[in-house]
Amino acid sequence: MPQTFRPTSLALVLALLIGSPALLASEKPVAKVAAPAPMGDDKAPLPLEELRTFAEVLDRIKAAYVEPVDDKTLLENAIKGMLSNLDPHSAYLEPEAYAELQESTSGEFGGLGIEVGIEDGFIKIISPIDDTPASKAGIQPGDLIIKIDGQPTKGLSMTEAVDKMRGKAGSKILLTLVREGGQPFDVELQRAVIKVKSVKSQLLEGHYGYLRISQFQVNSGEEVGKALAALKKQNGGKKLSGIVLDLRNNPGGVLQAAVEVTDHFLKKGLIVYTKGRIANSELRFSADPADASEGVPLVVLINGGSASASEIVAGALQDHKRGVLMGTDSFGKGSVQTVLPLNNDRALKLTTALYFTPNGRSIQAQGIVPDIEVSRAKITRERDDENFKEADLAGHLGNGNGGADKPSNGKGKAAGQSPRPQDDDFQLSQALNLLKGLSVTRGE
Repeated sequence: MPQTFRPTSLALVLALLIGSPALLASEKPVAKVAAPAPMGDDKAPLPLEELRTFAEVLDRIKAAYVEPVDDKTLLENAIKGMLSNLDPHSAYLEPEAYAELQESTSGEFGGLGIEVGIEDGFIKIISPIDDTPASKAGIQPGDLIIKIDGQPTKGLSMTEAVDKMRGKAGSKILLTLVREGGQPFDVELQRAVIKVKSVKSQLLEGHYGYLRISQFQVNSGEEVGKALAALKKQNGGKKLSGIVLDLRNNPGGVLQAAVEVTDHFLKKGLIVYTKGRIANSELRFSADPADASEGVPLVVLINGGSASASEIVAGALQDHKRGVLMGTDSFGKGSVQTVLPLNNDRALKLTTALYFTPNGRSIQAQGIVPDIEVSRAKITRERDDENFKEADLAGHLGNGNGGADKPSNGKGKAAGQSPRPQDDDFQLSQALNLLKGLSVTRGE
């Protein structure tokens, strides 16, 4: 019974729409499972009075509504209403949406590449997915979509918004956004077939590794293991001086993947546990003795777009004091959704459990608070080349110990050096600086 962690996502129902697997990420077909057995008070007699009222409402609509409505439509709308009033993440998946959910597990999607939720009746961006039309257009977490192709989104259900944004790869769509209470602005995007690679890595300056996880897919744990091995190889086979684990704008994904990723950084102890009412919803996951990260200093970057499975990883590493969390408060989704297939090519995406960090924290509606708060900022660098130094003066004395002169024009980026991730990313540069400081204090 695949269990996934992530906010309600357009991309989920929008396979050809919001180009992101961004949404429920189990990369294997959802298995058929039996409906959960009734428990506790659920064995109470059916509420006959309420059922009579339901039947009466159904009959009145059929008889008096301005246009004829068939029984199938009315009953499916009633089911959708039941699910939509439980919580924002439970949903009734009709055949097309269910098929698209299963298709999304392949890691290839058509659409824009954004994770969304609903706030105050508007569609809210939870996070853009790396290397997609949305991220390339500069869409940011927290942006509100107030219009889709000129039509207001206020009051639209998630399904209705998804229908409006669905379209073929290559087709264009105009989103009107509001950012942080500012003035509305338009962004035109072209839907695309999106292949999402969940794990990226590279060696930063010195001997520091950078590991970016954009979402948690089924194979993310294995990919992180390979990335750590590749970073060590790039470092000449030597142990790294530190690692930055970037979980910013990671909307979540598969529970097992989050556990496997965390396990790469821990040698022992509880990683996460869940509590629910149905069978198999109460689970505990613990680390094994292997540590692919070799215990090197670790800084974990999070922000408001880090949700669900990302928060599991961040919370576990924080509770075990394995790494320093840096950035801003995370999204705060602490619930587990289980896909329960029905016998008519439909399914329920139902919230079945809450998860807790090793210390028993629930982050539901609160989020993970970083150890060091660092907000997004634009880096601007002042030129120091124009200031004269001792080495610029004619007839200056040489260094008494034989060191080379360092005139003012000798500083700066080497000619032809390619841009580095930390050059334009303030949060990442601060994380790297912290790792350097830890290396100095450790005498490495």
